[in-house]
Amino acid sequence: MDFALSDEQEALAEAERAWLTKNDPIAARRPGIDDGPARTTPAGVRHLAESGLIGLLTSDMGGTHVDLAVLVEEHGRAGSPLPVAELAIAARLLEQLDHPAFGATESGAELVVPALASLENPAVHAQIDGGQLRLSGTTAPVTGLIDAHSILFVATTDTGTEAAAVVPVDAVSIHTLDTLDLTRSWSVADVDLTLEEGTWSALQPGTVTFVHDALATFRAMDALGAAARLVDMTVEYAGQRTQFDQPIASFQAIKHHCANMALSVEAARAALWAAAVALDGDDADTRTRAVSAAAAFTGDGASSTAQTALQVHGGIGFTWEHDVHLLIRRIKVDELLDGSVSYHRRRLAAA
Repeated sequence: MDFALSDEQEALAEAERAWLTKNDPIAARRPGIDDGPARTTPAGVRHLAESGLIGLLTSDMGGTHVDLAVLVEEHGRAGSPLPVAELAIAARLLEQLDHPAFGATESGAELVVPALASLENPAVHAQIDGGQLRLSGTTAPVTGLIDAHSILFVATTDTGTEAAAVVPVDAVSIHTLDTLDLTRSWSVADVDLTLEEGTWSALQPGTVTFVHDALATFRAMDALGAAARLVDMTVEYAGQRTQFDQPIASFQAIKHHCANMALSVEAARAALWAAAVALDGDDADTRTRAVSAAAAFTGDGASSTAQTALQVHGGIGFTWEHDVHLLIRRIKVDELLDGSVSYHRRRLAAA
């Protein structure tokens, strides 16, 4: 596939990186890192709303999944707690459903995040009885859920019908998880609701799979951003650290490590761009193959890059004060959610 980012997409990435550099999420997280999970900030939400990023995928903005991908990579690089992809995906679905919450969501006045059943251990059950929709069970982990106002449940019923419903967070039980990731909050929702006719909507067939594919792509893109930052940090450190009166960057073994890390990141970026392009296309089979190939390759490669970065940093990389461990933690959680590496390999083999 012949593909490159446009000048506009490059500018979008640069502008977002500049904002994240000015409002460094990891520096902001450090003082309260032991006090609880990372939270979205009013300033961050205001930035996403005022710049139109929440509504990026809507018809008015006309953005693409490739546009969203370059933003997600920057937020992964910065260790941002903002659920950029989740908010954009929810806004797109709300627009398609012509839901009353769409306007407030796009403006940032109301945060809505999508929630689905886990891909590998589904625990959400949906059933249509007459005009009622019955939802029960526990969702897959969702980032930013503790700061959301509403949840957009997307589920496949026992008869195969796909349905969506916007539910206030106070109508469900939210359980915040203790995970390796200290830069984001992760929560699950326990739901046991009966929704009357008119309070839920039927979806086009294939929507649930599409949302799963989008989340898997952007979860891997987030890991890519963190891995890319680790490459930069490792190269910089290797050029400064000396042994035997020589920068360790001059040692052949270190050169090979850094080259392998850079190669892994660039290859994963190409695969993820292909997945994002497929999300904007109409061929579901092509999308399935592209997404699972990218998710599996990036999950494995980003994790290996993180371990190599830790090895090259040596003792300082193990310290609490250094940012290496925060990015590694983020990558390891990304590797497991929205389909593990093994899940996507099995899916790709069956495609």
